[in-house]
Amino acid sequence: MQQQNGADHPPASIVTILRRAVQIERTEVSATLGAFVTFALVLGGYYLIRPVRENISAEATADQRQLWFLLVFIVMLAAVPLFAWIVARVPRRAVLPGLYGLFVVLMIGFWLALRNDGSGALGGAFFVFASVFNLFVVSLFWILMADIYDSEQAKRLYGFIAAGGTTGAVLGPFAANALVPLVGGQNLLLIAAVIFLIAAALSLWLRTTATAKAHNGVEIDAPPTLRTLLSGAERVLRDSYLLRIAAYVLIANLLSTFFYLEQARLAGETIKDATARVQFFAERDLITSLLTVLVQVFVAGRIMARFGIGVAASALPAITIAGLALYAAMPELHVVAAIMVAERVAAFALSNPSTKVLYTAVDLDERYKAQNFIDTVIYRGGDALSGAVFNGLTKAMGWPLAAVAMVSIPVAGLWLYLASRFDKALAQRLAETRGTVQGSDGKDPHASR
Repeated sequence: MQQQNGADHPPASIVTILRRAVQIERTEVSATLGAFVTFALVLGGYYLIRPVRENISAEATADQRQLWFLLVFIVMLAAVPLFAWIVARVPRRAVLPGLYGLFVVLMIGFWLALRNDGSGALGGAFFVFASVFNLFVVSLFWILMADIYDSEQAKRLYGFIAAGGTTGAVLGPFAANALVPLVGGQNLLLIAAVIFLIAAALSLWLRTTATAKAHNGVEIDAPPTLRTLLSGAERVLRDSYLLRIAAYVLIANLLSTFFYLEQARLAGETIKDATARVQFFAERDLITSLLTVLVQVFVAGRIMARFGIGVAASALPAITIAGLALYAAMPELHVVAAIMVAERVAAFALSNPSTKVLYTAVDLDERYKAQNFIDTVIYRGGDALSGAVFNGLTKAMGWPLAAVAMVSIPVAGLWLYLASRFDKALAQRLAETRGTVQGSDGKDPHASR
């Protein structure tokens, strides 16, 4: 366990209360509470600007949204290796506050610019910035945590720290919903900038509480490089197990983006006032976050323990199939918004944890490279592909949206089939892994067949 710099003598009452929720030592209290608050600020700040991004998307045309999704994908491909290069060459103590400071400067710049005009290229630039921004602020935070805590501490404390992010995901949209009528949508960017300044200052303080540690072997918290992504792509294409996970993620994003695009279009047509639209999106985020917490705490673990990860992973495609059929019958804003809330809750609370379990059956190096490829290229690639496919079907081929929804149902059926086979695939992969280990000890892994 790492030694803390300086004395840490929190009141005994605080330690007693914390120990009811987490296994924590007295010397870890200050840093852990600081990490909890920092992660709450990080996600809370993001959820403040997210409704502004959604409002800009609602005001855009279908062609603009398609272009923006493509730009997000391209910028992400360029930014990921640049991010890795910075982390590898800049002192770690300067990376997080430096990049958070850059985000703050950009946010203030967008705040000044968007006050005059939030449409066209400027709105698109902010949409791309906000979409890529989320990828890095969370990664930066967990890189800091990897520097502060060793593996033994991480096992005990990361769950509690992650709850800080959940807290921010609830308080952020709650604050956005309350503040929009008072300050307007654009001013949320300035408030978020202040929040990230505080998070940057806290990150500097957090690093002084513990001695930086050296990593041995594969550094699983390191950002992916271009070589990592290429190696991950090769592994996914050669391994049917990883290819199954990639296909699941790709179809998930392909179909969920359909509802995202429809919600943006319908919100732009139905809600004429920009402030009311920002408030609408903030309310959807708040409902999603609250329901996600409830499902994570009371439902997700029970489903996975009793029925397996296949059932948990199947919830999202099942909801999507029902949603596509419902949308075809009632293509209305609140119907699409309700479907999106249900999808996001299922994704955050059930689908994402299920896919993370699947990665436990692969070796550490393979997990790091393949997961980074799937979580970046496949994930954002699904967004870009979805915009092109659905825009092409509706504009180039003249299909009505209801027809697009109905044709998407068989694709969702394939997605559901993939999810239903996860338990069998996991069991088979674990059996193969055990057989490989036995074979390395000189025993024939196929002797019992």
